[in-house]
Amino acid sequence: MSNQEIDKEMEELLKQAVAPVQDTELRRDLWPQMLRKLEEPPLPTHNVPWFDWALASLAAAALLFFPGLIPALFYHL
Repeated sequence: MSNQEIDKEMEELLKQAVAPVQDTELRRDLWPQMLRKLEEPPLPTHNVPWFDWALASLAAAALLFFPGLIPALFYHL
Protein backbone atom coordinates (compact mmCIF):
# COMPACT_ATOMS: atom_id res chain seq x y z
CA MET A 1 0.00 0.00 0.00
CA SER A 2 1.17 3.52 -0.70
CA ASN A 3 1.10 6.35 1.78
CA GLN A 4 -1.86 7.96 0.02
CA GLU A 5 -3.91 4.78 0.29
CA ILE A 6 -3.03 4.43 3.98
CA ASP A 7 -3.98 8.08 4.57
CA LYS A 8 -7.28 7.62 2.75
CA GLU A 9 -8.08 4.49 4.76
CA MET A 10 -7.17 6.25 8.01
CA GLU A 11 -9.41 9.17 7.07
CA GLU A 12 -12.34 6.85 6.42
CA LEU A 13 -11.80 5.03 9.73
CA LEU A 14 -11.69 8.33 11.60
CA LYS A 15 -14.88 9.52 9.92
CA GLN A 16 -16.60 6.33 11.02
CA ALA A 17 -15.26 6.49 14.58
CA VAL A 18 -15.94 10.16 15.35
CA ALA A 19 -19.53 11.34 15.28
CA PRO A 20 -20.14 14.67 13.51
CA VAL A 21 -20.90 17.68 15.68
CA GLN A 22 -24.59 18.59 15.53
CA ASP A 23 -24.95 22.04 17.10
CA THR A 24 -22.02 24.35 16.42
CA GLU A 25 -23.77 27.69 17.07
CA LEU A 26 -23.30 29.51 20.36
CA ARG A 27 -26.36 29.57 22.57
CA ARG A 28 -25.62 33.10 23.81
CA ASP A 29 -23.34 36.04 23.18
CA LEU A 30 -20.12 35.77 25.18
CA TRP A 31 -18.90 39.34 24.67
CA PRO A 32 -20.86 40.94 27.61
CA GLN A 33 -19.52 38.25 29.92
CA MET A 34 -15.99 38.95 28.65
CA LEU A 35 -16.40 42.68 29.28
CA ARG A 36 -17.59 42.02 32.85
CA LYS A 37 -14.58 39.77 33.42
CA LEU A 38 -12.21 42.48 32.14
CA GLU A 39 -13.77 45.11 34.42
CA GLU A 40 -13.42 42.99 37.57
CA PRO A 41 -10.53 43.91 39.85
CA PRO A 42 -7.65 41.43 39.61
CA LEU A 43 -7.30 38.79 42.28
CA PRO A 44 -4.53 39.33 44.84
CA THR A 45 -1.37 37.54 43.79
CA HIS A 46 0.62 37.95 47.02
CA ASN A 47 -1.29 35.27 48.91
CA VAL A 48 1.34 32.54 49.38
CA PRO A 49 0.36 29.46 51.43
CA TRP A 50 2.27 28.70 54.61
CA PHE A 51 3.65 25.40 53.32
CA ASP A 52 5.40 27.20 50.45
CA TRP A 53 7.21 29.33 53.02
CA ALA A 54 8.02 26.19 55.04
CA LEU A 55 9.48 24.45 51.98
CA ALA A 56 11.53 27.52 51.07
CA SER A 57 12.90 27.81 54.60
CA LEU A 58 13.75 24.09 54.68
CA ALA A 59 15.60 24.42 51.37
CA ALA A 60 17.49 27.48 52.63
CA ALA A 61 18.39 25.71 55.88
CA ALA A 62 19.58 22.64 53.98
CA LEU A 63 21.84 24.80 51.79
CA LEU A 64 23.10 26.69 54.86
CA PHE A 65 23.92 23.57 56.90
CA PHE A 66 25.06 21.40 53.98
CA PRO A 67 26.92 23.67 51.52
CA GLY A 68 28.03 20.57 49.59
CA LEU A 69 24.50 20.42 48.18
CA ILE A 70 25.01 23.64 46.21
CA PRO A 71 27.03 22.03 43.36
CA ALA A 72 24.52 19.17 43.19
CA LEU A 73 21.70 21.72 42.98
CA PHE A 74 23.44 23.58 40.16
CA TYR A 75 24.08 20.28 38.37
CA HIS A 76 20.38 19.41 38.39
CA LEU A 77 19.29 22.88 37.26
